[in-house]
Amino acid sequence: MNAFLPAGTVYGTLLNFRAEREAMAAQMKQPPYKAPPQAPVLYVKTANTWSPHDSDIVVPKDVPEVEVGASVGMVMGDAGRVAGYVLMNDLSIPHASFFRPPVKFKCLDGFLGVGPAVREAATLPDAAAIRVEVRINGALRQSIDFSGLVRPAPQLLADVMAFMTLQPGDVLMLGCDLGRPLARAGDRIDISAPGFAALRNTLVAEVAA
Repeated sequence: MNAFLPAGTVYGTLLNFRAEREAMAAQMKQPPYKAPPQAPVLYVKTANTWSPHDSDIVVPKDVPEVEVGASVGMVMGDAGRVAGYVLMNDLSIPHASFFRPPVKFKCLDGFLGVGPAVREAATLPDAAAIRVEVRINGALRQSIDFSGLVRPAPQLLADVMAFMTLQPGDVLMLGCDLGRPLARAGDRIDISAPGFAALRNTLVAEVAA
């Protein structure tokens, strides 16, 4: 069976975990905005970033470490409904800015691991019950409790749909929690959650041309 890949656009969500939002409270009062965002803050993980389950992800030779952003994506169905959920690994180059993260940090080739299969929405009545674990080379590096979201899945979807229309096949990530681990070329990253098909990717070093 072929591994799942999105059929539409993939959107990431920033600052949707309470711990991260609280940690950045002082920064959010600084220019240019001087206040916390009132609406969801989204970004796009372009199609060149998508890496299927169990594939290698190339790390550029000038990047010593990447940030592992384990998340869960809501896969959209018809009529604005969620068809299912999938594990995702939203990799990025570590950076300080959260207002408008530059594309060069977030959208490198292969920098979004995508779980092999979608869990049907009917089997997950409450996305707040999701518990995700991140392992690097077999060692547990992060545990994520999705009851800690600022906007739980239904509210996030409603707030996003208030200003844009998500199409069937689009994926909306719930966000990445504080404490994202770092990994480097040669590391194997496993992301798992009860009831989900686990996601695995291996980071490999870029080969010099």
